[in-house]
Amino acid sequence: MPVSPDKNKLYPNEQIRSVCYINNLPGRPNVEIGDYTYYSDNGRSPESFYDNIQHHYEFLGDKLIIGKFCALAEGVTFIMNGANHRMEGFTTYPFNIFAGGWEKVTPTKEQLPFKGDTIIGNDVWLGQGVTVMPGVTIGHGAIVAANSTVVKDVEPYAIAGGNPARTIRKRFDDEVISLLLELQWWSWDEQKIFEHLEELVSSSDADTLKRLLKLP
Repeated sequence: MPVSPDKNKLYPNEQIRSVCYINNLPGRPNVEIGDYTYYSDNGRSPESFYDNIQHHYEFLGDKLIIGKFCALAEGVTFIMNGANHRMEGFTTYPFNIFAGGWEKVTPTKEQLPFKGDTIIGNDVWLGQGVTVMPGVTIGHGAIVAANSTVVKDVEPYAIAGGNPARTIRKRFDDEVISLLLELQWWSWDEQKIFEHLEELVSSSDADTLKRLLKLP
């Protein structure tokens, strides 16, 4: 009896080809995606996922890092640092990209706003149409509501929503969140996850987590 779907298949369930494990798509520089993280798209092939990473230019060096077991819904978009314009002058208009002599004001990398890497933790759910802005960190276990724009960090196991996204509430109390971050179930092997699936999807109490933490 199998204990997990094949994490090395693009379409782990051939009957649902609107969902794919995106780390099995051809690689892209400065993009790291963990096992079992999927993208779902009912309008286009989910293989179009990389089209949703916008303004990502290798020479800038910023990374998009997405953890394991994340659920990314249709239209989730990552805006990277290449979207930024120079801001210290009277105008933000990017004259240089049109050439014709205007390239004389091409900015250096240091003159452009740079927010750093965009990091999505493990077990994160991004709802349909979510936009994540450059340099944001979304913590483990967080949920971001559909059509939200994330402009600042989201704490682990928080539910955030809106434009700009704000924390609506925590998913669990502080003790449970602390225990979940200690447990890091997403780092378990497939057999251990299989044996404790019911607890992972049905439990929300500290006692269960304390017992799971004692497992070998």
